[in-house]
Amino acid sequence: MAWFRRGKDAPAPTAEQESAETDGATGPAQKRGWLTRLRDGLGRSSSRLAEGISGLVGGGRRRLDDDTLEELEDILITADLGPSTAARLVAELGKRRFDQELSEAEIRTEFAGDIGAILEPVARPLAVDPANRPHVVLVVGVNGSGKTTTIGKLARNQRDAGLTVTMAAGDTFRAAAIDQLRIWAERTDSAIVARDPGADAAGLAFDALKQAQEGGCDLLLIDTAGRLQNKKELMDELAKIVRVLRKIDERAPHDVLLVLDATVGQNAHSQVEAFRDMADVTGLIVTKLDGTARGGVVVSLAEKFGLPVHAVGVGESAEDMRPFAAQDYARSLMGLAPGTDENRDGAA
Repeated sequence: MAWFRRGKDAPAPTAEQESAETDGATGPAQKRGWLTRLRDGLGRSSSRLAEGISGLVGGGRRRLDDDTLEELEDILITADLGPSTAARLVAELGKRRFDQELSEAEIRTEFAGDIGAILEPVARPLAVDPANRPHVVLVVGVNGSGKTTTIGKLARNQRDAGLTVTMAAGDTFRAAAIDQLRIWAERTDSAIVARDPGADAAGLAFDALKQAQEGGCDLLLIDTAGRLQNKKELMDELAKIVRVLRKIDERAPHDVLLVLDATVGQNAHSQVEAFRDMADVTGLIVTKLDGTARGGVVVSLAEKFGLPVHAVGVGESAEDMRPFAAQDYARSLMGLAPGTDENRDGAA
């Protein structure tokens, strides 16, 4: 399923279009399969929320007074939504339903709606501008976050959409990253520019952009090192990569994507701050929503930074990365069946 947008002003796909796009299966079945995997991937956070709210309400209904709201705020914080976001959600709930008696399902549904409202503005597909040829995407993130695998998935997606792709193995400090990207290049029939471990990453990026231009390539994906413990060295390296790219194209890179491991929870905030300072991050991709993820952090990231969340990943295969859908994510986080009314169909 191709989920990049072509052009900066192209509309986001409708729910019907997304449901109809498949990877060899019927649209609705494929979409239900993805949503099930998303819900499973958020299981750690959604279970914590469901158990906390259920324990508070006690299987019946609970009056929404100040004590109840305070306890709900604590439950939201333990699910990695963060103090600021938790306080906002509880305040919104209190404005609408204070002193009313609510069931567990009603509370979760109310929170899901407010979480969806926070996420909706950042749920934006990555726009590949046909005016940029190649469209240069610099991919950053700490080692182990899934950068290299994400590049491979992006390449597969765009090759399936008919675009030509070049990869640049810019994480030259890790031989495994170079080898992994070579494998993805073979799998996706993409071009690759790679050097021996220890090569100059900026020089490699320069050569990759020249090769992509000369070959009329549509998309250039540049891997980078992720040694955040050596922040000064990493900052200097990323700045150098940007400088040499702009010797060829003053607008490059057109996008800087930060790949975040969803299992790190609130530590994701410090990563966003660090890489935003180093590389002027334009958007996020969240990986490893695999059941151990602290999925609530995506909500607090959206509220604090407002950076576009382009996609989320629930597994290793190319089909396991999909566009970020705010309402589906919000309802899955609250343990609700996406797109349904829990009070009506009894989903849990």
